[in-house]
This record gives sequence, C-alpha cells and structure tokens, in this order.
Amino acid sequence: MIEIEETASVWQALADTPEQAANLQVRAELMRHIGEIIAAAGWTQVEAARQCGVTQPRINDLLRGRVSRFSLDALVNVVTALGRRAQLVISPD
Repeated sequence: MIEIEETASVWQALADTPEQAANLQVRAELMRHIGEIIAAAGWTQVEAARQCGVTQPRINDLLRGRVSRFSLDALVNVVTALGRRAQLVISPD
C-alpha cells in the first residue's frame, strides 16, 4: 500500500524547509501578477521583454511558471520596470 503524506501547500511539498516554501510561494505569486500585467497589455513576449528589461526567453520562462529560474530580486526588478511597486504584507499563519 502506498502511503500519501499530507502537506499544507504544494510549496511545502516542493521545498525542504518552510523558509524555502515561503520563498517559492512569493516568487510564484509575483510571476502570476507579472503575467497578468503582460496579458492585460496584450504584449507579445518580445514586447514584454522590452518593457521588462529582460530577454524574450526570460519572459517565456516567467510565463511558463519556471519559478526556479527567478530570484525574488529579479522579479522585483521586473515589477519595477513595469512601472509597478511590489509591497510586502506579513501575516500570521
């Protein structure tokens, strides 16, 4: 019989520590918001790359949700290049 372990989130299942899980979750959320901004603007990947100050392959990675390829710093830089401001909200579990 296969035993299935329950986790509180997919991020906890993918990470070794709660800190890594939190970092993955924040990066994924930023990537989702950036993708929404790009979609709302109707940009191609090339246009989005130009606006974000990155290459088209980086935009492709971002839109495909390749979280491991982006640091939190890099994503904040992209958000800023899009004329937005990232805010941090700290809440209890």
